[in-house]
Amino acid sequence: MSTYTQILYQIVFGSKDYTEFLNKENQGSLFGYIVGILMKRECHPYQIGGCGNHVHILTHVSTTITLAGLVRDIKRASHEMMVKGKRLFKLFPGWQAGYGAFTYNISMKPVLIHYIQNQEEHHRKISFKEEMTVLLKENKIPFKEEYLLV
Repeated sequence: MSTYTQILYQIVFGSKDYTEFLNKENQGSLFGYIVGILMKRECHPYQIGGCGNHVHILTHVSTTITLAGLVRDIKRASHEMMVKGKRLFKLFPGWQAGYGAFTYNISMKPVLIHYIQNQEEHHRKISFKEEMTVLLKENKIPFKEEYLLV
């Protein structure tokens, strides 16, 4: 039998020390680069977005790779790309060590796409740390405040 899955992931990770480095001038380059990584690994990039100091990725993960391996590859490759493109990413300090990954029913895809597309507006009201706290609580993931986003 072949392998069939439909696991919709929202993957979220940020920059070290909450450093703001994304802006209208550079975010397209980063998001496009992440799309390329996902496609190369046979993952469908439903939506990539973010704001200021973090990135949201809405995707499914190919049955031939692990979630942790995918996030590691995205962070490593995008870090290298931004270091080489220092002119566009002058303020990028590196990625934080961890990440959040949340699963959703495929019926939530349009809602999540809209949510990711509207990150700039969303973050006029709440910080990245507050957003991660909400996501963790909504998904019933236990966490310690002192280790959040380090």
